[in-house]
Amino acid sequence: MTPRFVFAALFALCALCTFDLTWAASVPKGFVSVKGSQFQLNGRPFNFVGANSYWLPLLTEKKAVDQTFKQMRAAGVKVLRTWGFNGINGTELAGALESDLTYYQLWNGPEWELNEGPNGLQRMDYVLEAAAKHDIKVILTFTNNWSAYGGLEFYVQWIGGAGATHDTFYTDPRIVASYQRYVKTLVNRYKDSPAIFAWELANEARCRGDLPTSSACPKSGMLTEWYREQSAFIRSLDKNHMITTGGEGHFFWKDPEDPTLLNDYNYNGEAGEDFDADLALPNIDFGVYHIYPQYWYAPRDYPSSNFSLADWGVQWIKQHAEAAKKANKPVVLEEFGYFGLNNKTQVFPRWVGAALQTKQNGVMPWQFGALDLVEPDRVIKYADAIIDGDSPNDGHTIYKNQTFVYNIFTAAAAVQKLRSL
Repeated sequence: MTPRFVFAALFALCALCTFDLTWAASVPKGFVSVKGSQFQLNGRPFNFVGANSYWLPLLTEKKAVDQTFKQMRAAGVKVLRTWGFNGINGTELAGALESDLTYYQLWNGPEWELNEGPNGLQRMDYVLEAAAKHDIKVILTFTNNWSAYGGLEFYVQWIGGAGATHDTFYTDPRIVASYQRYVKTLVNRYKDSPAIFAWELANEARCRGDLPTSSACPKSGMLTEWYREQSAFIRSLDKNHMITTGGEGHFFWKDPEDPTLLNDYNYNGEAGEDFDADLALPNIDFGVYHIYPQYWYAPRDYPSSNFSLADWGVQWIKQHAEAAKKANKPVVLEEFGYFGLNNKTQVFPRWVGAALQTKQNGVMPWQFGALDLVEPDRVIKYADAIIDGDSPNDGHTIYKNQTFVYNIFTAAAAVQKLRSL
């Protein structure tokens, strides 16, 4: 399949597009809002191809931030998703200062200290300033299910103490108050900015993370209740920006047509999410979900198997489209990745095509790669590094010189632009 064919095929899908010119007129100009199953911007539908880039606020050079946004805009990207968190322990401070690491929270006890300085929130300030300059909106995520970059387990370990399980984050009132203090800081700082597309409660919240969970969390509705409470809290602070969960889109199907799904983590409620119930919450404006079957189902995909990771991904896309249709809310394929460049060329046209066919409002691969940045080569944190001016490569990163794969997304961006007329 040539890039030209991919482009033509994706454009043909726009025959399925519908155009709804209604608008939630109560929001300020430049703010994206929701009307039924459609995003709206200044009275027009807003559909997009977006980009994930957790590393963008970790850049030290403003010019490199602008270079990245220029490359995104040239690719047709309209929405960036990035981390609004990075916490460090006090023992990490000296190293962070030496490496000029961006961080926002410093933990030396149960009360974290906010870093509003030039290596803290001032860097996020510039990311949003540059996003507005390049006409790109930003989904800002408040914390991480995983320990990387100071996720929610920092709260658990510093406040919950020894023996606290991962899901303590969702129920301990001291932890909830600390999370809300951080959320309030960011929301109040940026709530007047039209560069914000939406607030996101957590990246991939689950009952378990790097710490184990308690028996109380799975299948209990604990996470749905947390989504309810935190989305209501944010709505009390900001009436104009949208809110979403950041979840992977796990279902909780109690009586599926296929009984084997009762033992499937993505469908049986063990993860703690319930995509249908979560999407129905009054202050959750749109649904998001992720796709990583190489992690989730790798043992089932082998040459003589009748199980296909690519086919499973198409099914997952269609299931979330159907759930969003029932809820009459937009849905965004917010993260997806596949290892191996040759694998991407085979799988991504199918997944992106399925997302466009089912009228998904946003398509956001993990993750965008920038080239030739004016940024010092260095290890940022963990194995994440700027090398020869190129942004970090985790095996899922997509760069412009990967022409076939890159063109899949530029073609899809053109289709989404047509759907936004």
